[in-house]
Amino acid sequence: MERKWGIRLIRLAAIFGLIGAMLGSHMAGSGSYQFRPIHAHILVVGWLSVFAWGIFYSVFKIKSAKLVAAHGWTAIIGSIGLTVGMWLNTLKPFGINDTFALLFYIIGGSILLISFGLFIISTFMIDSSSNRK
Repeated sequence: MERKWGIRLIRLAAIFGLIGAMLGSHMAGSGSYQFRPIHAHILVVGWLSVFAWGIFYSVFKIKSAKLVAAHGWTAIIGSIGLTVGMWLNTLKPFGINDTFALLFYIIGGSILLISFGLFIISTFMIDSSSNRK
């Protein structure tokens, strides 16, 4: 179970890394730094945190498969929700409703906070009887 979640999270992190690098390239080329907060969060949350979680699950076995799944889903939903919500709230593309954009941002960020909490619990639930090599 952990290996499956590990590779899922690493693949998502790779997608975030590419999007973050493309945004950085766009900003450098255009001279506009409008995407700066989105770019930073995509790379810190989407690339760095999600990648670290993926590596963690690739290395350690956790005592609760349900905890791993709950963390995995909240990591995916929260990281996407926060970064897309930040984009919607900051740039208001497509004439999006302000309330909808703000709620999307808040809900995505809240789910991500839950994900961080679940990850903390996961670090205390390592199955030390299982040796991965």
